[in-house]
Amino acid sequence: MSLFARNALIALGITIVLAGTLVLTVNYLNRSRLNQLSAIEDQLSIDTLSLDTQFSLLEAAPCDSAASSTTLTGELSDLGDRLSYEEGQLGATNPQVVRLKEQYSLLEIRDYLITKQLAAACGIKPVTVLYFYSNANNSCANCDQAGYALSYLRDTYPTLRVYSFDYNLDLGALQTLIAMSKIAPKFPAFVINGKTSYGFTSLGDLESRFPKGALATTTATSTKR
Repeated sequence: MSLFARNALIALGITIVLAGTLVLTVNYLNRSRLNQLSAIEDQLSIDTLSLDTQFSLLEAAPCDSAASSTTLTGELSDLGDRLSYEEGQLGATNPQVVRLKEQYSLLEIRDYLITKQLAAACGIKPVTVLYFYSNANNSCANCDQAGYALSYLRDTYPTLRVYSFDYNLDLGALQTLIAMSKIAPKFPAFVINGKTSYGFTSLGDLESRFPKGALATTTATSTKR
């Protein structure tokens, strides 16, 4: 066998090994992402059942000091962060991502409604933010920055409730919430304790939209970004 033929075979062998390694790596990453999405879906099902159970318990004793709030705030935040990551990896139009976003949005709406019911029944004053963004091309240049700012505020003030929604998600309950809140298709959009505003320039500007003293009354336990 000539030296040229031998080198060609070696090169071919290396190419086959590299291609095989690449295929195995891609398959592994795909399985990991599917497992992550399945884990999120399982947790959403559990949290939905948990929220329904909490709602029943709160109906019996709505203003009990030990039951004056739902316990899903941290879990919702964690699930939202994980779902956002997967959305960034797989794309906003991935069918499984869209389905999970719909389930997550319903869970957020239910938690928000319970929070409002408790506020009315028990005289408490929670600080809530409804945040509407859009993944449509060029429709929301500052949505990423607004999301980071809200994450910072949520982590800094643990009692702050932030509910994030994809404005264009084809979900009846979400579209009803948008209509009832009279949210125009301008992004980012915020409803802070019932007051609507649009646009984002800086963290300081966003903080100034909260009712006076609203953030100061919460307990700051973290300053991570």
